[in-house]
Amino acid sequence: MIEATSKQKWDEQPDLKERDGASILVVEDHDDIAYGLKNNLEFDGHNVEIAGNGLQGLETLSRLNIDIIILDLMLPGMNGYTFLETIRERDNKVPVLILSAKGEEIDKVRGFRLGADDYVTKPFGTMELIARIEAILRRSKEKEEVRKIWSFGNIEVNIEKRTVQKAGQQLRLTPLEFELLHALLHREGTVASRKELLKEVWDYPDEVTTRTVDTHIAELRNKLEDTPSAPDYILTVPKIGYKIEIL
Repeated sequence: MIEATSKQKWDEQPDLKERDGASILVVEDHDDIAYGLKNNLEFDGHNVEIAGNGLQGLETLSRLNIDIIILDLMLPGMNGYTFLETIRERDNKVPVLILSAKGEEIDKVRGFRLGADDYVTKPFGTMELIARIEAILRRSKEKEEVRKIWSFGNIEVNIEKRTVQKAGQQLRLTPLEFELLHALLHREGTVASRKELLKEVWDYPDEVTTRTVDTHIAELRNKLEDTPSAPDYILTVPKIGYKIEIL
């Protein structure tokens, strides 16, 4: 079973940042469990953030790129089900492993239907939990690697080679234009807000207001669309942002 490590004890440990492992968000209100997980997972080479409730978890997701979430269900305020439902409604596809004392079949079914990738009941074994996390991360990476080439209309985008062709002719995109195109593509037709794109592509803080996204979208349309003023692929969603229509 996992050894509980108090927050005080963990805070006395050396700073172990800049690891090569996954970025993991633990949404758990019990400090002993949360910091015990942090201790074990960081010892295994991962980077771990802790949120004591659902709202803190959402805030962390808004500013950091997280590879997997370990989610308790019985949280203060926003419970784990609501947290999971909220991020899936926002089309956040980050894998979620539920870690809960609620072990009834009905609880597990509800979690999976809301979009959980795995479900582990407390008490739990550290080695099994880490193995499940690694399995989820492996599946997620394999899924990402499948889509190295995107095609829509007469456009082909090679993510690995960072090339874009239109009707077989090479297009010259700036690095930021390519990152913006990639950010739209990996959402597979769902909407990206201007704020999300500013954070993902330019790493701007949430409070920044700028027309940068709109300017770069216009440039992408000029290069990719046959009729930029009436685009077929890079579409505006009024009052929200943009999406790519993959026909």
